[in-house]
Amino acid sequence: TKISRSMSKVLLHSCRSTLRRAVGRGFTLLELMAAVAGTGLLAAIALPSYTAIVERQKVGQAGRDLQDIAMLIERYRTVQFKIPESLLDLGAEIPKDPWGRDYQFLNFDSPAPGVNGKIRKDHNLHPLNTQFDLYSPGKDGQSKPPLTAKASRDDVIWARDGGFVGLAEDF
Repeated sequence: TKISRSMSKVLLHSCRSTLRRAVGRGFTLLELMAAVAGTGLLAAIALPSYTAIVERQKVGQAGRDLQDIAMLIERYRTVQFKIPESLLDLGAEIPKDPWGRDYQFLNFDSPAPGVNGKIRKDHNLHPLNTQFDLYSPGKDGQSKPPLTAKASRDDVIWARDGGFVGLAEDF
């Protein structure tokens, strides 16, 4: 037991001296600055990538919503033998777009005044669809009838009567 007591004293003394050295050392200001700079650099690289991924997901969700709404419009046309005047006529709950705005709809045969001036057109000034327009004004919430307008580039559109669904700038 004398040997074990002396061994435990030596071991205790060794642990205390190691602990004192570890506590006394700490980090230098230069090491902390390097760690902060490295973290900032990683954040500067990751944040734009994350933002782009989130935006692509929102565009994809808007495209899926547009396809679902177009299917509701087609179902309405099949039963009523006409295109609805507004999305409210569909009798279904229409979701907001991923940016929190209402989807836009325009019936080309509507008796409302000024319909022809609101029909969205491609870069050759041809209408995007044959019977109605359906789109989300996109991230900026602004839109103009020609897709080449700056305000329309981020719109998510349903074009070619469903043959294309996606960003207006990709059309």
